[in-house]
Amino acid sequence: MKAFVLINTELGQEATVVEALNHVHGINVVQALYGIYDVIAEVEAESMDKVKEIVFNNIRRLESVKTTITLITYGEGIERS
Repeated sequence: MKAFVLINTELGQEATVVEALNHVHGINVVQALYGIYDVIAEVEAESMDKVKEIVFNNIRRLESVKTTITLITYGEGIERS
């Protein structure tokens, strides 16, 4: 199961959040963004419950995280080489 989590941080805390999430098991990619959201994290786990655990326990509990939106994927993605 894969999800993308859009994250809004406290002003100027994007790099701190990226660094903290870079070490979380289950987060494959974390990237700072320009635009409405400050950070995006790609979460991958064996079940919805595990995705929820990563989002609630490892992302939303960070002090600098203000809000999140979780987008759950379905089907097979297409990767270009």
